[in-house]
Amino acid sequence: MLQQIDRKKKLFIYLFFLFLLTTINNLSLNNFEYLKLKIKQIKVFGLSSENNIKISEEFNTLVGKKNLFFVNKKYFQSILEKNNLIHSFEVRKIYPNSVEIQIYKTKFLAVTNHNDKKFFIGSNGKLINPEPYNVNLPYVFGKINVEDFIAFTKIINKSKFDFEEISELYFFPSGRWDIKTNKDTLIKFPETNLFEALNLAHQFIINENFKNDKVIDLRIYKNFISTNE
Repeated sequence: MLQQIDRKKKLFIYLFFLFLLTTINNLSLNNFEYLKLKIKQIKVFGLSSENNIKISEEFNTLVGKKNLFFVNKKYFQSILEKNNLIHSFEVRKIYPNSVEIQIYKTKFLAVTNHNDKKFFIGSNGKLINPEPYNVNLPYVFGKINVEDFIAFTKIINKSKFDFEEISELYFFPSGRWDIKTNKDTLIKFPETNLFEALNLAHQFIINENFKNDKVIDLRIYKNFISTNE
């Protein structure tokens, strides 16, 4: 009986050392393989060719120097989030030696003035230099908080009112909004209950009885004033 126990112990010890030696050899092999994983190229997709190249060049310090296996995706995130044109992105490691970055461009929502200079307002909540771009967007007047504007557009998009019908938006220090439609109708909104007010405004602008009205005042809850002047 004791001999059987001793044999089992010896077998266990042999297996343990065999496993240990195999693991050490594999680690050595893997470390050797890791040395081959230096990044050779970084491809960027989603923007213009010029902007794709500019972004890929920001990662030149990685090419030929950094090991793909050990590069953290947060490193890419820290650089990409600084670019105002980017709404979101995906970083994919393509083994053995390349990285692909898929960029989803922010949507331009409107134009506004900030520090006496015009900017686009992006759906990512950032201000973007409009000079290289030629697009037709509504203009936002007033000293806005971009996050408040994004929140307002989300309410508009949930309502029956079509954001594309808007030519101008006016923001007031009280937090209230007015909008002017493409048909030159000014709609004055209350500070609260915006969703209901937007749906009510939509009913007015599609109603033939109000097609000549130039001002629709919805600032008083569940009440309205309309004029054709």
